[in-house]
Amino acid sequence: MLPRIGIRPVIDGRQFGVREDLEEHTMRMAKSAAELISANVFHANGQPVECVIADTTIGGGAEAAACADKFSKENVCATLSVTPCWCYGSETMDLDPLTIKAVWGFNGTERPGAVYLAAVMAAHNQRGLPAFSIYGHEVQDKDDTEIPQDVKEKILRFARSAITVGTMRNRAYLNIGGVSMGIAGSYCDADIFQKYFGLRAEWTDMSEIIRRIELGIYDHDEYEKLMSWIKANIKEGEDRNKPEKAHSREQKDAEWEYCAKMTLIFMDLMQGNPKLAEMGFEEEARGKNAIAGGFQGQRQWTDFRPNADFTEAIMNSSFDWNGKREQFVFATENDTLNALTMIFLHLLTARASVFADVRTYWSAESMERVTGKKAKGLAANGIIHLINSGAAALDGTGEQKDENGNPTMKRWWDLTDDDIKACLDATNFSPANVEYFRGGGFSSTFSTKGEMPVTMARINIIDGIGPTLQIAEGYTVELPEDINKTLLDRTDPTWPSTWFTPKITGEGAFTDTYSVMANWGANHGAFSYGHIGDDLITVASMLRIPVSMHNVEKERIYRPHAWSAFGTNDLEGADYRACKHYGPIYK
Repeated sequence: MLPRIGIRPVIDGRQFGVREDLEEHTMRMAKSAAELISANVFHANGQPVECVIADTTIGGGAEAAACADKFSKENVCATLSVTPCWCYGSETMDLDPLTIKAVWGFNGTERPGAVYLAAVMAAHNQRGLPAFSIYGHEVQDKDDTEIPQDVKEKILRFARSAITVGTMRNRAYLNIGGVSMGIAGSYCDADIFQKYFGLRAEWTDMSEIIRRIELGIYDHDEYEKLMSWIKANIKEGEDRNKPEKAHSREQKDAEWEYCAKMTLIFMDLMQGNPKLAEMGFEEEARGKNAIAGGFQGQRQWTDFRPNADFTEAIMNSSFDWNGKREQFVFATENDTLNALTMIFLHLLTARASVFADVRTYWSAESMERVTGKKAKGLAANGIIHLINSGAAALDGTGEQKDENGNPTMKRWWDLTDDDIKACLDATNFSPANVEYFRGGGFSSTFSTKGEMPVTMARINIIDGIGPTLQIAEGYTVELPEDINKTLLDRTDPTWPSTWFTPKITGEGAFTDTYSVMANWGANHGAFSYGHIGDDLITVASMLRIPVSMHNVEKERIYRPHAWSAFGTNDLEGADYRACKHYGPIYK
């Protein structure tokens, strides 16, 4: 059962005139909120988010307990309490420590819904159960059935963010292998995964891939289908290896077959496959219940086996050989922290997330020195080169088009056959650089279209603090091809490349583009379509993870009401203090 939002219609419990007069209005608010959420908030698999409404209005402790009992059987991960009136605060509030909470108090003068909202927020804050406050800016008439736009925005942001938190709970992160090349993000901290994210850490050795290939533990019919699709749709790029080091055609053909089998096996490891049970492998058929995973690869694997660049690129894309489908979240070099970031991006948007090295800052002056040409447009503020060592979701090409013909990255269920073809046509899979990858393989090669609004993010772990989140809203930049080629040739032109420029505020880490690069917390980051930094901030607050840098406008920030008690002048400091005080939600 997918996680749901519970709607709690809270009412003044006084009978003989008060409660009776409010029943219809209170339940109508609950139904309106449920309809709003289900019509606008979707799970990453495309299904609308379902809401569960309490059987009765809640006027006191007995009805609150009955509601809690119902919700416990319905996989409710978050509750939205709604009321048009005064109610008994601590008697009607949601006391479940594991549900994410919000309260919408109707802004009307006939009944004091705002007074209840203030009272119950005080109760939440006093009890250590943070809740989000929702109160419309404008006064409404008592018979007004419309939800104001500002209230809608808060309800929907709360719902999107809470479903993100709820979807992670009791799922797993699958480490295939261990630590790649000493990268700190590859160290999977099982305690942090459990306490902050509700995720089980799972490991399987990379030798499991060899075992399954040698013993034929994969769907052979699906393998034939995948190989046919590769031959018909995948363009092999230029082999830029030195002739004496380049692999033969026979070797490359064998590597394609190996990469195809790896793709099937990685998917089976994460989600299971009933076909394996038919083959007699019931344990393998169950999978690991993984919402995300990562592959160590370098170096112990790639020194003698094909890399997983094709596998990672296709898994993270919004389509494969069977057409459009929900994206997998799968991290290069088993960067577990980047994978966590990609989970946020994926669950909030149902769009692909693009894994990348945060590789180089290029100032306008450096670009002009190297290319002889002056940077124009967004590039004039300087750009950051996001380029992964061989793998990135093909959605990152920017070849999908919105209704106005602009580059975009769509929710997977909105993809058309033309979108899929355009992404494939824009991508070459170039033979891997055998100086890096002695075992061969194929790297996805493309340059991202501009100017897409995107949000780059990264979770880091800081000693003494725990997880922190970095956010940079900005745009992809499309350079003239001669400039693009010159800059790419200075690194590895066979790798997927995105030029990114952040929104600049002129302050702190966003003083300029260089400051963003200088303050980034690791060698990796991930981005997805849209300016969604506000949703990321809300999710982080639900998980009690402080945001260490962001360029989201102050009026778009939405955190639990209690955060204001930790300071209103220094919002970043207040966030750190609140997160430290409350600690992880699964402790």
